[in-house]
Amino acid sequence: MSFGFDLIDEVGAFMQARIMLSAADLDLCTELDRNPRTACDLAADISLDERALRRVLDCLVVMGILNNNDGRYRLTERGAPLSSLHPESMLPMIRHMSCMWANWSQLTETIRLGTNSALTPVIGEKDKDVMNAFIGAMHVIGQGLSRQIAGELDLSAFSMLLDIGGGSGTYTMAFLEKNPGMRAVIFDFPGVLDLARERIAETKLAERVSFAPGDFYRDELPGGCDLALLSAIIHQNSPQENTDLFRKIYRALVPGGCVLIRDHIMDEARTSPPAGAFFAINMLVATPAGDTYTFAEVQGMLETAGFSSVKPIKTGPRMDCIVQAWKP
Repeated sequence: MSFGFDLIDEVGAFMQARIMLSAADLDLCTELDRNPRTACDLAADISLDERALRRVLDCLVVMGILNNNDGRYRLTERGAPLSSLHPESMLPMIRHMSCMWANWSQLTETIRLGTNSALTPVIGEKDKDVMNAFIGAMHVIGQGLSRQIAGELDLSAFSMLLDIGGGSGTYTMAFLEKNPGMRAVIFDFPGVLDLARERIAETKLAERVSFAPGDFYRDELPGGCDLALLSAIIHQNSPQENTDLFRKIYRALVPGGCVLIRDHIMDEARTSPPAGAFFAINMLVATPAGDTYTFAEVQGMLETAGFSSVKPIKTGPRMDCIVQAWKP
């Protein structure tokens, strides 16, 4: 009788996920992309236990990430994006997910208490490796989406963008590429801005971008901009933190300025988009009070901060919903 086996398979998928995460932690795919090897040679080269490594490599063969036709393990086409050598490497995102594992393991206790008492931060500047993994992950998932959004929005009337928590500048670059008359300032932690400078220096946009170090929880934002972007930020905040941040954005914008908020924007039942429902759990275990919010909730916070004409201008299944609001 097969009844229920689909549920067992679904629950058991954590095994494959953990193997992939550990492979990313150990950078196995990059190693084998650079030099296909036997398990014995790879274990010796990177100081791992041969038996344990061989079992993991065999599972990666089963999953289609590697093949092993002559005793040497090689990366497949499917597994290629898991190598850091791939031009569109997904490795930073997988490593970020590995950082998330500890928090998700606390979900049961979090449901009991309402908060994760053993929370492991996955963003911030205290752990440079964790920060780099997070910023790298955001760049990986944002490259295509940022260009898509920039192409769908008519921002030609704006001259100065304030990218708040702008990371490595993914959205700044997409917006400036689409709008040649626009300049931008990226506001983020000093260590994050170092990554942004490196990435933007490789483009033709460097002369149109300036950088403002700071922490938007503590510091005021740079003024003089007519467009502000808050991309994938509000979900990490409580409603009060968002309202306080919206007030800072309101003060920073010139009269007639506009703020764009990109995030999961949930329906009133809080089940659509589905990815947003699961992401709410990620915020439950990974932040003190973060969440995903409905449009009505976002509208209320923005209007409390002084904004008007709040409306959704884009919906989507990923974190590609956009809410627009104006400073009178």
